[in-house]
Amino acid sequence: MASYPKLSSFFAIATHLIAVTLAQATTSPTVDLNYVKYRGHYNDTLKINEYRGLRFAERPIGALRWKAPQPYNPQNLSDSVVDATQSGPPCVQGYPQWTISGPVQAAGSEDCLFLDIYVPANATKGSHLPVALSIPGGGYVMGYADQSSPYALMRHSNNSFIFVNIQYRLGAYGFLGSARYTQEGGATNAGLLDQRLALEWVQQHIESFGGDPSKVTILGGSAGGGSVTSHLIWKGGIDTPPFRAAMADFPWWQQYLREEQLKKQYDNLLGAGNCSTLKCLQTLSEEALKEATQSTYTSAYADKDYGYGNFYYGPYVDGDVIRDLPSREFRAGHFAEVPTWVSREGYEGFTFSNQSMTTVEEETEDLSIQFPYANQNFVDDVFGLYPRDQFNSTFWQRLTWFGDFSINCPTYYVASSLASYKVPVYKQIFNVGTQLHGATGPYLGDLDYAFETGANVTLANILRDWYVSFIVHSDPNKQSWSGVSRPIWPVYEQSGKVISVNFTELGAVNDRYYDDTKRCSVFWEAEETVQN
Repeated sequence: MASYPKLSSFFAIATHLIAVTLAQATTSPTVDLNYVKYRGHYNDTLKINEYRGLRFAERPIGALRWKAPQPYNPQNLSDSVVDATQSGPPCVQGYPQWTISGPVQAAGSEDCLFLDIYVPANATKGSHLPVALSIPGGGYVMGYADQSSPYALMRHSNNSFIFVNIQYRLGAYGFLGSARYTQEGGATNAGLLDQRLALEWVQQHIESFGGDPSKVTILGGSAGGGSVTSHLIWKGGIDTPPFRAAMADFPWWQQYLREEQLKKQYDNLLGAGNCSTLKCLQTLSEEALKEATQSTYTSAYADKDYGYGNFYYGPYVDGDVIRDLPSREFRAGHFAEVPTWVSREGYEGFTFSNQSMTTVEEETEDLSIQFPYANQNFVDDVFGLYPRDQFNSTFWQRLTWFGDFSINCPTYYVASSLASYKVPVYKQIFNVGTQLHGATGPYLGDLDYAFETGANVTLANILRDWYVSFIVHSDPNKQSWSGVSRPIWPVYEQSGKVISVNFTELGAVNDRYYDDTKRCSVFWEAEETVQN
């Protein structure tokens, strides 16, 4: 006679199967984008579903090198479930000569147009959550999606929004230019085009993750912040951009190269690759092209085509997506009129200044390299505005004017221009922590910040409240998650009021560059020389 397991055994088996099924559903969330299904990872600690390495464009390799990015159009994947638990490889990194001490081998991959999405685990297709889309910084030659962690901000806000990290082609891969280059089929500002296609991908697909395409905020720091300002002035400023708000932290505005400078850049790469045409460069192996592009940083620095603190490659005026220098575009009102957040740190030029510089002669030569189209009047103006007797060293004199022209004054241009058109803009001057470029990082992004020595948790909570409130409501004052009392952050408007954060104050003050704008005025009025 056959024997049967006891009824309790059936219950045990059934319970086990149910538990396994639930565990698989929880640890392996899946999203259906109609053309493909992605299986992500469930972060049990933070209650977030993570989808990493999602391809938003075709591989920009071979014949697609230096072409505008092509939308990803996979064939026969609608029934496939693709693993999305690992971020894609970074784009090829470039290392300016002043950042390295010897030979270096470029890291990264050409096949890099991926994005990562972090979604509250309880989100559904109808959740209509706000979306933060982060553009990485790194001087337009370095950076990758995974360098910006959303964990601290998402936890702080009880997972009130979706976070997207994107990647884009860097250095010579993303910002090669010149008339000859375009005549041979190269796309101008390809790196910015990559960013825009990622934004369009999010508009098309974010609802599947529970996001609301009408509630996208773009954000970034340094070159990421500079990229944000590029999207504000995209095609002269459009009425319906693929985002509703913008956050430009310490936006990096290095020189936008002229035609003859772009041509020399292109010629340098052709020579380094033993090529005479773009088509030839497109046939090089990935490793050969990496070696050639990295060598251009060395040769150009030796030829004084760029100086200390400059990253050599970057956006430029192409007459299409970037129609004029950004300082001119903002002054003329050629920007998308969306609520905007802009910030800077206390000593922005420190990281980009040579501490071994000690003489006036060295600084004068540095000025001539940084501003190759400068005349003696401009040099005299700079030294007049930054008199040596106001600084305890040449280094501090230099870092001040460098920080002003590349970051501090651009934040003034953006804030004052938007305010003059009655666009809500919020500006912050952050002078705590290291007080250097990117000093807000630990306060906003360190998940374990409270355990750091000397941590100012109260300030971190205030900053996170402001930051997330802007992402969720386009207003830093709208909501608090920490319960910590904080001052009202005024709209910049014509009053030029900014939120100042330093070791003795936290509150609204007059913008120094609004009250005493002579330094910024000189740079702004000499935009052809300053080239931004």
